[in-house]
Amino acid sequence: MRSIKCVVVGDGAVGKTCLLISYTTNQFPQDYVPTVFDNYSANLMVDDERVTLNLWDTAGQEEYDRLRPLSYQQTEIFIICFSLVEPTSFANVKNKWIPEIKHHSPRNVLILLVGTKLDLRDDPHVLDQLEEYGQSPISFEQGQKLAKEVGCINYMECSAASQQGVSDIFEYAIKAVLHPPTEERKVNQAANLKQHTPLPAQPVQKKVKKSKKCTIL
Repeated sequence: MRSIKCVVVGDGAVGKTCLLISYTTNQFPQDYVPTVFDNYSANLMVDDERVTLNLWDTAGQEEYDRLRPLSYQQTEIFIICFSLVEPTSFANVKNKWIPEIKHHSPRNVLILLVGTKLDLRDDPHVLDQLEEYGQSPISFEQGQKLAKEVGCINYMECSAASQQGVSDIFEYAIKAVLHPPTEERKVNQAANLKQHTPLPAQPVQKKVKKSKKCTIL
């Protein structure tokens, strides 16, 4: 069985832990959400291959900057999350997260860029709050452009609250590791990323178990 290590990074409060909980439990956490999600292992069948997906959550706050990279060893794919309604978290993809990953990881490590909180991008209350500060939500085109600029293999969007696009992200991450994109495939892939809503993924058999290990960050 192939084992894949996937580490999720991004600013604090962008929805990393909610994304992981939503994926592994098929429901959005309604009450307490821990700062750091325990490591989980998901056993799946993808392209007729048995895969164990090891998911690692990280804390995005500055006080964890020295400890967080300890979890980066042997990572095969990173998922950088930013909130579609938090412009600062979007800017930090290029200013903080890409440099940090590049510094602590092999040059050819795979990176997937994900915009979270898709359900809030058109929320009138959120739009009013952003407008007060002269800001606006991040568009799909902006996310796509940044992903190409910093060398990510793809850009995707999701809502942990509605589960839209959640499974698609992790299925894509697994397939990217199993079949790493060539430069030609990256170019073709970028040209095809014009659809705002992710296409429905093929069914993936998923069995999730909580790992005995815990990330203390």
